[in-house]
Amino acid sequence: MTQTTPQQLADRLRARFGDRIDNIEVSVGQATIEVPPAHLVEVCTALRDEAEFRFVQLVDLCGVDFLGFGEGEWATSDTATSQGFGRGVQGDSVQGRFGWENRPQHPQFLRRFASVVHLLSYEYNARLRVRSFAPEDALPVLPTLTGVWPSANWYERESFDLYGIIYEGHPDLRRILTDYGFVGHPFRKDFPLIGNVEVRYDPEARRVVYEPVTSVTPRVTVARVVREDSRWQTSREEAADDWKDN
Repeated sequence: MTQTTPQQLADRLRARFGDRIDNIEVSVGQATIEVPPAHLVEVCTALRDEAEFRFVQLVDLCGVDFLGFGEGEWATSDTATSQGFGRGVQGDSVQGRFGWENRPQHPQFLRRFASVVHLLSYEYNARLRVRSFAPEDALPVLPTLTGVWPSANWYERESFDLYGIIYEGHPDLRRILTDYGFVGHPFRKDFPLIGNVEVRYDPEARRVVYEPVTSVTPRVTVARVVREDSRWQTSREEAADDWKDN
């Protein structure tokens, strides 16, 4: 087995594919390339077959929604106090938290939906991440990779189910995790946390019915942060003394 470093792999990819790749970067010990949809199947086929790459195994494929990437739900600098961490009662956007159309875009990720593939080369003991952005946000469409790696089949179905990414040419693109009557795609950033539909058994109709959500109140859940200070230490010592006295 010949070891190939991520930087060596990045140099090979840059020399081989040139303008067929939008971007190449090496971060956290792994190379990542961004490939336009028009060249995705061609590049992936070469990565699998050519002797200098030999990425014969597709380890994983997933969808990603970059909507609101790099933004924080809570502005914590204004809520941290000398008495500890005060829980904010409102997010950064008071009205219409899920109104994303006017939100600023991240300077690197200007498109919303991407399909990310993780590849493994046994011959060179190397891993590679391949990312491809769908040209349209309203209807994200990317070419299927089932013709390159058959194992992409169920991964792409999962990505379609959770993110709504359509893989053109897929032999059987349908939901795989959610119910047949599920509305929407639950991993999208603008999907409401309470969902769109709730299911219950109707004793009068004697069947399961789907209805708009009414039993759950929309909210944003933020984990509580406990900060150590002298008060907590004193309280513990006093509690311990009381326990000894009793």
